[in-house]
Amino acid sequence: MMGAGKTAVGTALARALRVPFHDSDEEIVKAAQRSVAEIFERDGEPFFRARESEVIARLLAGTPGVVSTGGGAFLSEANRAMIARLGVSVWLQADLELLWTRVKGKTTRPLLRTPDPKGTLAELIERRYPVYALAQVAVAAEPGLSIEQMAQKVIEALRGHPGLFAED
Repeated sequence: MMGAGKTAVGTALARALRVPFHDSDEEIVKAAQRSVAEIFERDGEPFFRARESEVIARLLAGTPGVVSTGGGAFLSEANRAMIARLGVSVWLQADLELLWTRVKGKTTRPLLRTPDPKGTLAELIERRYPVYALAQVAVAAEPGLSIEQMAQKVIEALRGHPGLFAED
């Protein structure tokens, strides 16, 4: 979910594991030379989601690393299957209050450009969390943890998946 720390924790995770970090939204922005919000506004969400799936496929087929996807990417059954086949999905599970603290007042969240952005975020959580629960690994976000501590929590959770680390 937006604000869960996908980019920050993903970057720290990649650094700790000494692998590349890729952000699918950033890859789309580079290719389109427009922000995610501009792509949504100009071309619509279906266009964005199609490009997102293409980018995720390319990143997963490349050098092993950490790939952060946008909050809506995992809603696609095809994306979930591709991620499970080529990697391991991790859900950074955060509650409404933590997410709201992180995203309120930001203009870079096109889905929150509504009269009641916190209410919209709550609705997104209600709709998305049952799908996010399909992730292979769930790691609870805690307000007091640093980015590096969250990355370490993810590493510990991933240790339950044989073959991911060289020592396995």
